[in-house]
Amino acid sequence: MAQQFAPLTVSPHTLPATTHNYLIRSAESLSEAVAARDVATRYACAHVAALRAAAALLAARARPEAGRRRAQRNAWVLLAEVAPELAEWASFFAAGAAKRAAAEAGSTRAATEREADDLVRDADRFLALVEQSLGLTPHVPLGEQLAGLAVG
Repeated sequence: MAQQFAPLTVSPHTLPATTHNYLIRSAESLSEAVAARDVATRYACAHVAALRAAAALLAARARPEAGRRRAQRNAWVLLAEVAPELAEWASFFAAGAAKRAAAEAGSTRAATEREADDLVRDADRFLALVEQSLGLTPHVPLGEQLAGLAVG
């Protein structure tokens, strides 16, 4: 049976400190991705940025119902349950987890330059959506920093 979560409305003024910390760490990972010279690091940092943004939302919204023990699930599965409006993003980033693991393990073929650059932009968009869904003003997109990355 799918894990159920009690509905939770969160005021941006009462977000847990953990949520804010994950958002800060997500932005830091995005900055690392932009600054990374090698493709594998760029891809891995961008994916970690998205994972930290998901963790921020989960820290704010996820409240397991009391009761019997539930099977463990990864952040992307939980995100799709807690924030159905982000389910497509959760599926997208879940599909890239194996590439991230390969990139972190040092594989130079884990992702292409185009894939890494696209993932940086996608993680940036995702972070803004998470911020917005938490009732926060979304960060200014990385736009200018990303201008140096391949677009085509």
